Amino acid sequence: MNRVVVTGMGAITPLGNNLHEFWEGLKNGVSGSGMITRFNTEKFKTKFACEVKGYDSAKYFDRKEANKLDLFSQFAHIACDEAITNSGINLKTVNKDRAGVIWSSGIGGLDTFYESIRSFVLGDGTPRFSPFFIPKMIANIASGSLSIKYGFRGINFATVSACASSTHALIDAVNYIRLGKADLFIAGGSEAAINEPGIGGFNAMMAMSTNNDEYMTASRPFDFTRDGFVMGEGAGALIVEEYEHAKARGAKIYAELAGTGMTADAFHLTAPHPEGLGARNVMRLAVEDSGLKPEDIDYINVHGTATPLGDISEAKAIISVFGEHAFKLNLSATKSMTGHLLGAAGAVEVIVSIMAIIHETVPPTINLKVHDPEIDPNLNLTIDKAQKRKVNAAISNTFGFGGHNASIVIKKAEA
Repeated sequence: MNRVVVTGMGAITPLGNNLHEFWEGLKNGVSGSGMITRFNTEKFKTKFACEVKGYDSAKYFDRKEANKLDLFSQFAHIACDEAITNSGINLKTVNKDRAGVIWSSGIGGLDTFYESIRSFVLGDGTPRFSPFFIPKMIANIASGSLSIKYGFRGINFATVSACASSTHALIDAVNYIRLGKADLFIAGGSEAAINEPGIGGFNAMMAMSTNNDEYMTASRPFDFTRDGFVMGEGAGALIVEEYEHAKARGAKIYAELAGTGMTADAFHLTAPHPEGLGARNVMRLAVEDSGLKPEDIDYINVHGTATPLGDISEAKAIISVFGEHAFKLNLSATKSMTGHLLGAAGAVEVIVSIMAIIHETVPPTINLKVHDPEIDPNLNLTIDKAQKRKVNAAISNTFGFGGHNASIVIKKAEA
């Protein structure tokens, strides 16, 4: 079975508009939260989010190109450009028939959909829709436009599984390379849902924090006072490559994607299984697939969204899988800093896990002040400050509405 490695990374997030800025914000425990600037929040229950800061499409796209791309696709292109550059891939010599794109978004072009429907409803009823309305909106358009941009003619599609979307994209890339169907992929996800229907819709579900008075610290995974997630946006892109192919071109190998797991809760549309059954099963499958033992894992980047039920079920699942070793692990919920990037969360958090391995530094869980008595106090949640630690193997967890669970085991690159 072919081994699969990561040879390039790119990110645009609420903590920074490139990989370096993102990592600096993470390790320093910076909150990406702020009052929403995109629209008037006067009548909304939640008035804050983790927006990408200082974003100007003109820095990255000419006007004609920007008009063809919803914000989620713009974020995708920016992150992928950085990942391609970071990987050192020669686009003139790579076999483009064996290079693919698997890109995800939980929601897709919500901004485009909302603005187009709004214009129609507020108009005189004449259907003056842009010819770009559908191509900008559909969730698979980012993967299609990326393949056109780089000329990658191999496997190309989009994965949609809510918050697990980009982890599933990475897992699919791993599996196709293992099967010998491709040499490399651009894989990851992007999301841009900080708009009226995005905020209003999650408010209606009572899934999102409404702590407007303490918006900078409202994303507080595992804290007893948590009241829901904080919306984030952005993109994470990885170059996922067959090991021998990467070696042959002299690529820098950042980490190995060693094991994957996918399960379903089969329980509830939005609530996790109370005992973390799906989460427990998916971590066990990922560790088993990696060929490692539970005690070989050093760090888990938890899903940790700060929802009242989700954090408890994930903590229970970790103890169930790892036993006494659970208390020797470092855990961190980096959504406390980035907010929840929805369909992009998995890819961004795999990047976090890789950076933790490379820099031997586990980023913190911030905003955790009041211990939840239902969460074992002996778990090391890496509170407030990054911790230095040699990380040989890590797990990144993602769990999505619909009961979709996906986990990846990431190993340190061999010397």
